[in-house]
Amino acid sequence: MTDHTLQLLVDRAAIADTLHRYAAGLDHGDADLLTSALTEDATVDLTPATGKIGLDFPVLTPRETVVGVLIPAVGPLDTSHVISNIRTTVDGDTANARAYATAQHFPPGDGPKPDRTRQALMMNRYDADLVRDGETWRIRRLTIDSAWFSGDPKILTGE
Repeated sequence: MTDHTLQLLVDRAAIADTLHRYAAGLDHGDADLLTSALTEDATVDLTPATGKIGLDFPVLTPRETVVGVLIPAVGPLDTSHVISNIRTTVDGDTANARAYATAQHFPPGDGPKPDRTRQALMMNRYDADLVRDGETWRIRRLTIDSAWFSGDPKILTGE
């Protein structure tokens, strides 16, 4: 195995970890974990996904705004984001990652109750530009588009 191949494997694992930190930060309402996945000038654009389900949601930038908006909006919900099918292209200290994210949302406290059926299930496509920050990869730009949606979109607005 060459040094280049080994570095590529390490980078791909670290990039996957970055996407997982982003999702886990949302699922656990953990601002520090979410922050660790983003550059200071990060931009998160959910408008392709939210627009398809009738929600008016702004593009979020920088990191302080991303965390300040997403943690109060998603953190209290009973959510689970599953990141899969990660494909990466690495070019030195920059990379692009594309992945699927299945995200299940229930109102706070309703997730574990089998008699609760009000939910919002999304299959999203992530397109992320990342940069290497020392040993850590961070998302500089994330665009989220929805492949399909099922349920009540008002759950995502706290209604």
